[in-house]
Amino acid sequence: MPSVLTPVYIVIAISVAAFVITSFYFNFTNQGYRYNIGWLLQDTSPFMWSNLGIGLGISLSVVGAAWGIFTTGSSILGGGVKAPRIRTKNLVSIIFCEAVAIYGIIMAIVISNGETAYHPGVWKEGEVYALNSQNRHAGFSMFGAGLTVGFSNLFCGVCVGIVGSGAALADAQNSSLFVKILIVEIFGSAIGLFGVIISILQVTHAKMGDKP
Repeated sequence: MPSVLTPVYIVIAISVAAFVITSFYFNFTNQGYRYNIGWLLQDTSPFMWSNLGIGLGISLSVVGAAWGIFTTGSSILGGGVKAPRIRTKNLVSIIFCEAVAIYGIIMAIVISNGETAYHPGVWKEGEVYALNSQNRHAGFSMFGAGLTVGFSNLFCGVCVGIVGSGAALADAQNSSLFVKILIVEIFGSAIGLFGVIISILQVTHAKMGDKP
């Protein structure tokens, strides 16, 4: 029976093969200059990087929350068949998972508030380099902040979901274990907060606009 991840592996293998073949072709035909990372970083609009950060931050956070709710919810429903008393008490695990998505929404709002339109045509001659650097720095910082909070919340959601699933099953077997495992779950949910804090620090000095 084929694995669910088989199509993912096929796509990854094809992508890597295409990259390797293209790399060899450019190197053997003296066209290595086409792999110009500097061009990508300099000529791409900072708004693209900032909006990518917003999109990745919220989307990865939602994936983490959904993954956690799926894992925890199925265990709560399964364990609730044997011990109906666990259904209400273990909803706290679902709340922890949902908080992961809220972290992503908060950071998406923070990053989007930092986006400000700028007009290179009105810049003074002596300010062009400084303003270009400032706006690029802001775009890259917002992109990095989005990745930080997104991946932090993705793994936080998976962690909370797995621990919450164990809490539900343990509670169904022995109610005295619930509080002990809940403490572990609280520490797991703190991972997402770490990502939010670092993301806020990343965009603290990010400034877009026409003023240096």
